[in-house]
Amino acid sequence: MRKCLGVMTVVAALCWMSWAQAQAPASPPPADQETKPAPPSAPSSQDEGGDNPVPFERQVEPAHYPRVELFGGYSFAQAGFFNAGKWAQLNGWNASLGLNAATWIGLVVEGSQYFGNTRIPTATPAPFPSCGDSCPPGPYFNAKTREYNLLFGLQFPYRKYERWTPFGELMFGHDGVRGEATLASPERVVSSGLALLAGGGADYKVNDRFAVRIKADYLQTKTDFALIGKAKQDNLRFSVGIVIRNVHKKKRRLEEDMPPE
Repeated sequence: MRKCLGVMTVVAALCWMSWAQAQAPASPPPADQETKPAPPSAPSSQDEGGDNPVPFERQVEPAHYPRVELFGGYSFAQAGFFNAGKWAQLNGWNASLGLNAATWIGLVVEGSQYFGNTRIPTATPAPFPSCGDSCPPGPYFNAKTREYNLLFGLQFPYRKYERWTPFGELMFGHDGVRGEATLASPERVVSSGLALLAGGGADYKVNDRFAVRIKADYLQTKTDFALIGKAKQDNLRFSVGIVIRNVHKKKRRLEEDMPPE
């Protein structure tokens, strides 16, 4: 213990001596050795217009990024909107409008719609009513499916690369589902609920105005059919399309029109 205290005392003393020396003001030079200020040097011919002109200090330009992005394209969904235990492969479209507040964040409003058929078990046809002896032959029957989403949220781009811009997105909003099937008679079921979306993708820059976008999302929907009640569905979707960006013309400065002499 005494050895430790001794070492700490020596270290503290050395630190105090170093601090005291740093704080001590420098002594002024003798009067007979006072230095006189050097006279200002005349500008050389090279500085006035020679081969080596004075370098001009350029200002750092702010980061440029598109303020508005309009996306539209094809979308494919693996979905189970009726909780029938079978994935439905649905085709559709996906469109969005993005307003970028900064290089790393933007507000997005999106709409999408999907079409196709869903296989419903004949033994347990809910949300469709039981058809009894008039059911179609086979263990399954097809229900014509249509689903739409209206979402809004945030997008987080990573603008580091010249060509590729990866991004993530998080949105929520409203979804609606409609199914039509022919059993003993034509039957139609309709429901709507909350939708949540989380995913991401990447944009490939073609030029300043156009880019190609590929993305994959997890889409969670909630429905409330009369024969099922409130239920949750876990869906996946993949989209590809074209992004149209606004282009700001770069403002020309006076230095660019008239280079410094």
